[in-house]
Amino acid sequence: MNWKWKRKNRSPLRKKPFRKAVAGFLCLAAAAFVIVAALIIYVDPFFHYHSPLEGFPYLVDNQLSQNPGMAEHMEYDSVILGSSMTVNFQTTWFRELMDLNAIKLSYSGAFPKDQSNIMKIIFDSPNNRDGKHIKKVFLGVDVITYTGGVEETKYPIPEYLYDDNPVNDIRYVLNKDVLLNYVLRPLADPEPTDLSNVYASWWTEEYYSKEWVLHNYTAPEKVQDEADPASYVEAVERNLAANICPYIEDNPETEFVVFFPPYSILFWNDVQVENHLEATIETYRYISDRLNEYDNVKVFFFPDQEEIVCDLNNYADYSHYHPRYNRYMTECFANGSCKVAKKGEPGKTIDQYLEHMRTLAVTFDYEELLEGK
Repeated sequence: MNWKWKRKNRSPLRKKPFRKAVAGFLCLAAAAFVIVAALIIYVDPFFHYHSPLEGFPYLVDNQLSQNPGMAEHMEYDSVILGSSMTVNFQTTWFRELMDLNAIKLSYSGAFPKDQSNIMKIIFDSPNNRDGKHIKKVFLGVDVITYTGGVEETKYPIPEYLYDDNPVNDIRYVLNKDVLLNYVLRPLADPEPTDLSNVYASWWTEEYYSKEWVLHNYTAPEKVQDEADPASYVEAVERNLAANICPYIEDNPETEFVVFFPPYSILFWNDVQVENHLEATIETYRYISDRLNEYDNVKVFFFPDQEEIVCDLNNYADYSHYHPRYNRYMTECFANGSCKVAKKGEPGKTIDQYLEHMRTLAVTFDYEELLEGK
């Protein structure tokens, strides 16, 4: 018997069922991919294609992935930008005090490049086209982040959510985590995020205490050599020129409200232990003077608010303050308190604010504060 002939003639019969099974599996997989993609595009939990569906309980907790879509497709006329120093602002305060329809697009640990990435989307959005313009941008400035690299960001951004390339959207529409955590999970546990207070810190009242702050505080290593007062200025100017000033210059109808948050007195202890007090003071001065040159910029200075910064019961760590001070700053934006006067303008100058800040930082009794740790 010719065994070769039998094997040769039997093999196609065996392959047909296998090929049918593979083809069936591939068809099912393709159908599943299409269903997943269609569901994600329809719900669009990252707002990449459209504004929120009415009635869907959206979970909004991912700044890197959801901010660009909110900037593009939400309705607003003003924006709150900055680091975790801004997460406890409530947009309802801006409506109440200034009649603004604000949106909060904070990035925890934000660098100037993070602000630039989102401002590009903001000023390209429909809110700033067709005869409309963004009324106000409230920008919190953390001076230390402005001493870094021009392209430096806190975390790598998901580029496919920030660009206009539809091809790489596959990483969004066929994303298992997006489907499970942002489409199916909200349906199973429908507690929609309150967008007026989105990204608010998880700290509850008991965390805002001197005991808690000191328990978690560790002073840095002592630095012997003092930093040159001008040592940060060059890096700061590069960051302003690349990431901030172009948006101010290109949008003269938008008012930029720039503010320095009130870190606790422990921040200034760190500054002195690390021996860069004058360099830090000069950084504040340079940013304030540079931005106050623009007619459409107002600068507010809060770091020297003695009744706030010297009481650690107002903080959850050495820099993060209670939400009531976000409310206080909003009131100041509305009534002009703590505003830095421009050159030739009546009011308190940046030099006066900084002289008070220097005196407060140098004369404060840190030893007494820390001896109870």
